[in-house]
Amino acid sequence: MSEITLGIIGGGQLGSMLAIAAKKLNVKTVIFCDDTDAPAQNFCNKFIAGSYDDKEKISEFINQVDLVTYEFENIPFDTLNEINKLKTVLPKPSINRLIQHRLAEKDFINKLNIRTTRYVSIEKKSEIDALEDFLPGILKTTTLGYDGKGQFPINSSEELSSLNIDFSKGYILEKLVKLKKEISIIITRFSNNKYEIYEPIENTHEDQILKYSKIPAEINDKIFNQSKDWAMLIAEELKYVGTLCVEFFIDRNDNLYVNEIAPRVHNSGHLTINAFNVSQFENHIRAVCSLEQIPLKKISNAKMINLLGDQITHFRNKQKFNDNEFFFDYLKKEIKEKRKMGHVTTLL
Repeated sequence: MSEITLGIIGGGQLGSMLAIAAKKLNVKTVIFCDDTDAPAQNFCNKFIAGSYDDKEKISEFINQVDLVTYEFENIPFDTLNEINKLKTVLPKPSINRLIQHRLAEKDFINKLNIRTTRYVSIEKKSEIDALEDFLPGILKTTTLGYDGKGQFPINSSEELSSLNIDFSKGYILEKLVKLKKEISIIITRFSNNKYEIYEPIENTHEDQILKYSKIPAEINDKIFNQSKDWAMLIAEELKYVGTLCVEFFIDRNDNLYVNEIAPRVHNSGHLTINAFNVSQFENHIRAVCSLEQIPLKKISNAKMINLLGDQITHFRNKQKFNDNEFFFDYLKKEIKEKRKMGHVTTLL
């Protein structure tokens, strides 16, 4: 079989890890990114910088690859759709369009009889007064926004009314659950009813940014099985190809809720690189490139900590790590507060 060249849109740490996994499988990678400093250029075979609506650069990108995937979801649908007319894009652009819109995503999940937090669409300020029932809640833009961007925690209708919000954008108000913990499921779907699914990962957020992940998650058997079943149902209904993450809330009564779907490899799955025989990144490459599906085996329990902002400096200067510690530096040139700069995984 001739060598595959995979195009990856996005050049952050997820793109880097996809390129590293691809190299191991003798898959060449061409990364297209709108950031000339993108760290993934250190790991791919070719790097093309350009804006996501630059037709000339996109054409150059398409001509050099056999198929295309992406490392983040906020890519213009039109761009993915145009690329897909010439080269297969996986996951399908229609999936990305659905998940880019928080209201459409929640409606889709509920139609599968899967529980989400209660939510309501807000299109104008006058609708706010009738929403006491959804408070305390979190107001989110229906499109864009991640790592806490475009999100406003709201405790009372007075708070909601006093926010200086641009109502030309759509919003969704989600009622807060009495949160006990958060978990995620990473699943790779190869084709109809063919999956590799990782065990639930327990996550801790600070300022709405993931700080810690660990396996095993401290959850009961019912939640363990239900979270896996719901992730499989979602992946199958979407006819998804590649790695997907489903994020969940568990309330104080041990009820499970889907928070959101990420149509890509995910930060909470970084520990799969060291804790399993096949990482979420390698499984994604295997699935989108139609390579062999290898049964998943856990090597070790593990915990992962994200290094944000200047926390990276200590680890860059550290001379020696224990045999069970694995330090990943994303090689981002500029250190910014709350920016994900690297992570450390410890096998337990």
